[in-house]
Amino acid sequence: MSTLVAVVFNDETTAFEMRAALIKMQKQYLLELEDAVVVTRDLQGKTKLDQAMSLTTAGAVGGGFWGMLIGMLFLNPLLGAAIGAGAGALSAKFTDIGLDNQMMKDMGNSLKPGSSALFVLLRKVSSDKVLEGLKSFAAKGKVFQTSLNKDDEKALREALEMAA
Repeated sequence: MSTLVAVVFNDETTAFEMRAALIKMQKQYLLELEDAVVVTRDLQGKTKLDQAMSLTTAGAVGGGFWGMLIGMLFLNPLLGAAIGAGAGALSAKFTDIGLDNQMMKDMGNSLKPGSSALFVLLRKVSSDKVLEGLKSFAAKGKVFQTSLNKDDEKALREALEMAA
């Protein structure tokens, strides 16, 4: 089962830094990210979502491969690859995996201008090691929403919201 964690920051850059730190921890096999999205609200009040992974690009690559393979059957692999890439990109554009974009936009609209939030969907976590890795973010963020159990939520709040 996946776990949702949303952390709000008072600037537009700290959420990107925390996402980079979590991705680094994922490479060390300390956690498994299902999705990680940064929501920023600029000083003019415009909300923007920054997805960690582009599904459109992945769809175009996969569609191009399968289109080329099918195109070989009809002796025109380049045309098949082009049609497959277009179809894959188009289908991925309308597919939403992981966190619900509309929910994040709605929450992003409630942020103060000039702030950001990080929404993370986690599959597996080594809590103690991840909390240790997040010490550089102490007193920089506030836990906005989480589906963690009470003990883990308390430890996360202490790690992020208390002064170092």
